[in-house]
Amino acid sequence: MVPKKIETLIVKYFTNQINDEETKKLNDWLIDKNNKIIFQEYVALNFSIEQLKHRKNHSKSLVWNAIEHNIKDKRKRHAYWKYAVAATITILITIPLFVKNKSESSQQPIIVNNAIKEGTDKATLTLEDGSNITLEKGQNYVTNSAKSNGTKIIYNDAKSNITEITYNSLTVPRGGQYNVELSDGTQVWLNSESKLKYPVNFIDGETRHVELVYGEAYFEVSPSTYHNGDNFMVLNNFQEIEVLGTKFNIRAYSDEDNIITTLVEGKVKVSTDINSKILKPNEQSVIHSKTKTILVAEANIKQEIAWVNGDFVFNKLPLKTIMKTIERWYDVNVVFENESLENERFIGELSKYQSLEEILKLIKQTTIINNYEIKDKTVIIN
Repeated sequence: MVPKKIETLIVKYFTNQINDEETKKLNDWLIDKNNKIIFQEYVALNFSIEQLKHRKNHSKSLVWNAIEHNIKDKRKRHAYWKYAVAATITILITIPLFVKNKSESSQQPIIVNNAIKEGTDKATLTLEDGSNITLEKGQNYVTNSAKSNGTKIIYNDAKSNITEITYNSLTVPRGGQYNVELSDGTQVWLNSESKLKYPVNFIDGETRHVELVYGEAYFEVSPSTYHNGDNFMVLNNFQEIEVLGTKFNIRAYSDEDNIITTLVEGKVKVSTDINSKILKPNEQSVIHSKTKTILVAEANIKQEIAWVNGDFVFNKLPLKTIMKTIERWYDVNVVFENESLENERFIGELSKYQSLEEILKLIKQTTIINNYEIKDKTVIIN
């Protein structure tokens, strides 16, 4: 439980009423890692309120509903949360959040040629003959089989007896994302640094196969009942997923050891050369690329699919893991000058459409890092 005196200091910190002596006391308390986690929860809650300030016509009931949603996800709450909620309501009404600590003024971030932009809708379409077409926001692409408005590509259902499959591939670079609607009506969202291979049209009476070559994709599969019982399967190097009308996310980056499949709705069967598991909603399978063993665990759905909705949700994730996501979306390289910081854990719900500097400022505000530098396309954390 947080001492009453510390609760008072935290509230003073956020309302910019803390003096130098009180700042030192708060910093001393933050030396303990467990206390840092508690402080990060205050920051996360306050950030949620700050986001609400930018919504038009937000009412008092909307504010309370958002706060309740934020805190009900946690199974155990200490008394300090009552104090935190009351404080954030006061802050919402009176002054902006995340006021800088006075002691931080001597450690300003170093910014050199910061031309980093947040990601956008873009991809490369590779046709059966090997030719490449650039798809990007603001540009249209139309053929007999597909059309794109620059943010999504939609395939037509041929409505005829297709006997031979032709394939297209969609490759999303760092700093990109893209949405594809397959000819059977299945929707696929591709995250940064991902590649999907799929048929232009499926053959009636055969399993609908697509391949996530690498990266991350969220699927909303058109049910087999709409396609005369034809199943849907997603393949990659380490697993195959058999699907019956469902929503799920696959994370299978080539530079990560684990392949993670998260089931949102429906039912999937995850298989490797060794064994198979059936997932229920709100479960995820974790496969190590070397052992190929399948582990099933409860999933944090909000965190896993936040990227589809334009958000980042980090629930006590290590900074090393978080920075992998940051690297892909902002197309940067992150270097930890102090490697011990890689395992520091951060809590926060952020928008993908914030600038990188805004996100780094927020992380710095939690005191888990001392400072950061941006030099061209490199971010240095220290």
